Amino acid sequence: MTVFFKKAQRKNAKLRLAIAGPTGAGKTFGALILAKGIGGRIAVADTENSSAELYDDIVPFEHANLQPPYTPEKFIEAIKAAENAGFDTLIIDSITHEWSGVGGCLEIVDKLASTTFKGNSWGAWSQVTPRHRKFIDAMLQSSINIIVTLRSKMETVQTNDNGKKKVEKVGMKAEQRDGIEYEFTTVLDITHDNLAIATKDRTRLFADPRQLSENDGIALKQWLTSGSADACITGNQYFELEALMLQAGINIENFCSKRGLNSLHDVQQQKFDETCNGIQKIIERNQQAHNENEQQLQAENNARLDSDYQMALADIQNAKSINDLNKPSSYFHGTKYEQQINNACQAKSDMEGWSA
Repeated sequence: MTVFFKKAQRKNAKLRLAIAGPTGAGKTFGALILAKGIGGRIAVADTENSSAELYDDIVPFEHANLQPPYTPEKFIEAIKAAENAGFDTLIIDSITHEWSGVGGCLEIVDKLASTTFKGNSWGAWSQVTPRHRKFIDAMLQSSINIIVTLRSKMETVQTNDNGKKKVEKVGMKAEQRDGIEYEFTTVLDITHDNLAIATKDRTRLFADPRQLSENDGIALKQWLTSGSADACITGNQYFELEALMLQAGINIENFCSKRGLNSLHDVQQQKFDETCNGIQKIIERNQQAHNENEQQLQAENNARLDSDYQMALADIQNAKSINDLNKPSSYFHGTKYEQQINNACQAKSDMEGWSA
C-alpha cells in the first residue's frame, strides 16, 4: 500500500493515563480527583474489594466490583460495558490483577504450561500473549477516557530526618508486563507521601512533582480538547466503519489510496456519519439487487416447475408400466406438486391394474 505523508497535526484525543504506586500511596484517590476535573460521567471497575467506594464523597461515580478470575477478557468486557453505557471516563483499579492476580495472565501461563504444553512455558505464552494484547488494544482503541492504576512492588528504605532515623515505604517497578508504560500518554508514579512524579508525559503538564488535584484534571481536559478540529475517528468508529465496508464488499486499501489516507484511522470525525451513510446505501442497493435476483430466479424456477408438471401429467397418462411412474414421483418429491403427482400416479396405477 502507498504511504502518504502529510503535515503533522495533533488531534483531539482521549486520555490514556496510568498511576502507579505502593499500597496506600493514593492511586485510587488520584484517579478519581483527575476524573472529577475532566468532568462527565465516571465509571470505576474495581478489583480491590470495592475499596474505591470509600471515596464516594470526592465525586459521584458508578461502580462495578470485578471478581476473580481476572482474565484479560474480563477487563475487556468492563471497557466495552463502560463505552456502551455512555461514560466519559473509566477508571480501572487496578490492571495489576490482569497480569499477576488470581486467574490473571501469569496464572493462566502456569496452568497451560503444566497441562496443555507439558512444561513448555513458551508454548503457553503463545496463547496468553495475544489475549493480553487484546486487552491493551481495547484500552488504546476505546472511545472514552481511560485511567488505570498499577501496584508497585514495595521495599522499605531507612531515611534520616533531622538526625532521626525512620523507615519509609517506596514504590518500585509497577506490577504488569514489561513495557506497559509505553502504551499510555502519561504515566505517574505516586510516592508514599502522595507526590505524583511523571515518568512519561506527552501532555507536558506534570513537569513538577506534586499532589494531584482537580485542577490537574481540568488541565488534562483542556489539553485533550485543544487539538485540531479535524479529529480522526475513534477506535470504536474504526471497527464500525471497517465492518460496514466489509459488508458492502468495498476494498479498504483502494478506498484509502484514492483519498490519500494511510488507513481508516485517518478518516476525519466530521466525515464519519457521511461516510457510514454512503456505505449503508451501497449495502441497501446490494441487498435490493440480491433480493431482485432471488425473486427472478424463484419466478424462473416456478415457471419451469409448472411446465414440468404439465409434461409429467402427460407422461403419467402415457405410462406403459408401473416403473414409468417412478421418475415423476421422485422428481416432484418435496415440491408443491408432490401430492397431485402422487394422486395421478395412483390413479394411473389403479386404472391399469398395477396396484395389485
